[in-house]
Amino acid sequence: MPERSDSSRGPADVAPALLAWYDRHHRELPWRVSPARQRRGERPDPYRVWLSEIMLQQTTVAAVKPYFQAFTGKWPTVGALAGAEADDVMKAWAGLGYYSRARNLKKCAETVASEHGGAFPRTAEGLRALPGVGPYTAAAIAAIAFDLPEAVVDGNVERVVARLFAIETPLPAAKAEIRLRTAEITPAERPGDFAQAMMDLGATICTPRRPNCMLCPVNDQCVALKQGDPELLPVKMAKAERPARRGAAFVAVRRDGAVLLRKRPPRGLLAGMAEVPTSNWSARTDGADDAAAAPFPAPWRRTGSIGHVFTHFSLELAIWRAEMGDADAPAGYWWSRPQTLMDEALPTVMKKAIEAAIPGATQKRRPERNGGNSEAA
Repeated sequence: MPERSDSSRGPADVAPALLAWYDRHHRELPWRVSPARQRRGERPDPYRVWLSEIMLQQTTVAAVKPYFQAFTGKWPTVGALAGAEADDVMKAWAGLGYYSRARNLKKCAETVASEHGGAFPRTAEGLRALPGVGPYTAAAIAAIAFDLPEAVVDGNVERVVARLFAIETPLPAAKAEIRLRTAEITPAERPGDFAQAMMDLGATICTPRRPNCMLCPVNDQCVALKQGDPELLPVKMAKAERPARRGAAFVAVRRDGAVLLRKRPPRGLLAGMAEVPTSNWSARTDGADDAAAAPFPAPWRRTGSIGHVFTHFSLELAIWRAEMGDADAPAGYWWSRPQTLMDEALPTVMKKAIEAAIPGATQKRRPERNGGNSEAA
């Protein structure tokens, strides 16, 4: 970093200016307790902080809001979530993606309720021991809920810090240095507000493209701005190309419009979710895409195809539909009526398959993840 004169400030002086900006311009979010409310004595609820952080992983704020409000409406405390049926939790999560998060969410709630008396541990170390809580989430809960001076580094913070200190090491190799620099500028007072201010700055001003440096409250401390073009940072390694997989999905429709569903295995991709039957595709192998791969004989006809992007591969499914009259559901399957179809734990890829076979069938109530086009197990 270049030497500083007495008349110039550097990244170490970020906290006061950023907190002053946050007091005036913070985002109003359903899980957040504003600075004004905190001054009146209200403290962030660790349960709501934890729930929002789990939901926000790999997902946008706009997509998370309705899910968060639905979850806290059904399960307002960690004890309530611990006592919920696992299938109900998966149904409430459906469409948000990254379904291992939902499974760990339930395990974590049960652990807090049974082993910690319904109260989240008050240290980052204790939080990291919970199911599904990694270093970032533990630091975020510790800082925001318990006001501990933990370095909270998400994607927005990585970008802000890389520009503040002009860190040219490509990600992910730069993560250790970014975390160290974040720890250096995290204040002992109001570390939770500081963490949220960094997130807000990255989300609203220090954006990946065309950052609005003129409005940035710490632009006079930004080394990248002084050197020229902050948009060039952070440097990222080229991503490996996703493999493309193929398969087929089979949408069987009863006379009353009900759709035949089954439950996916308890382990692996989209574990425990509901699905229309498919051929044996996976992240590593293609599946058959013709009618011969159907799970049972029926008058299958091709209705089109859909594309979907998972974290590590893309998928194209041939869509087949069959009219089943009043047939009973085979063993291991069930019929889901049109009125309740969107209450099933259907991942987005399955909703796409059903929509391709029955236009309009999925246009009901449930909010979709941003774009509905990327999921993980």
